[in-house]
Amino acid sequence: MSISHAPPRTPKPDISDIPGKDGSLELEPLVPASSRRTRVPRRLRRTTGPVVLVLLWQVLSATGVLTSDVLASPGRIARVGGDLIADGSLASAMGTSLQRVAAGPLLGTLVGTGLALVSGLFRIGEDLVDAPVQMLRTVPFVGLIPLFIIWFGIGEAPKIAIITLGVTFPLYLNVYAGIRGVDSHLIEAGESLGLSRWGLVRHVVLPGALPGALTGLRYSLGIAWLALVFAEQVNADSGIGFLMVQARDFLRTDVIVVCLIVYAFLGLLADFVVRSLERLLLQWRPTFTGR
Repeated sequence: MSISHAPPRTPKPDISDIPGKDGSLELEPLVPASSRRTRVPRRLRRTTGPVVLVLLWQVLSATGVLTSDVLASPGRIARVGGDLIADGSLASAMGTSLQRVAAGPLLGTLVGTGLALVSGLFRIGEDLVDAPVQMLRTVPFVGLIPLFIIWFGIGEAPKIAIITLGVTFPLYLNVYAGIRGVDSHLIEAGESLGLSRWGLVRHVVLPGALPGALTGLRYSLGIAWLALVFAEQVNADSGIGFLMVQARDFLRTDVIVVCLIVYAFLGLLADFVVRSLERLLLQWRPTFTGR
């Protein structure tokens, strides 16, 4: 009778027996799969698209595919922009437009937020306010320009009224949706802790509606610049839109593009301010930032 002998087992190395470079214990850090990719600076990635677009634009202009009558070249636009800055006309136009776009969103924010609070916090307020606001929201604010001119004349009032109207409704919808989207369990928890009605509004409802309100503010500022474009082309004697009207009459596509770039830059700057405000006020809310 033969007895088979099993091969001796090789003992597993203890992790404590694996020395590091200095003789101490060394552990290899785990790296998430999403971070193992080749890292390219985010600023470089974000500027790649615009740079490629400008280069393509310049190539098409240099080869004659895009003529100056259709669209001026980037080099020509840069020179014209420098001339407008040197003679002070662009700075003066920007100052006038900024005054208009500051007054309009300020009034629109007060009106839209006030109506949303009345409609969102009180049922009787919703019955009285929401239906008229929804009816007015469907009317294109650009179509009201002739009526505003009849009501307010041809001065600054109709221009600010157009911007105010364009800002009010997006902000109203987002603030109202933010208030009505607050979790009812949080309301019940606040009531069980003895919070009064004003305490619930202050500590539960308003913080819960703040993300929607800031989203509405970002969208409203974009509408404000769109409304400003229309407003400044109606009986205006100053502002960026006035420069565009003059350039249109003289077929100056280079000046028109400079004004559009200024509009885009100012709108991007306003959006950056609101996004910075979001990061400051919504630090308590963890969100997905992409991978």
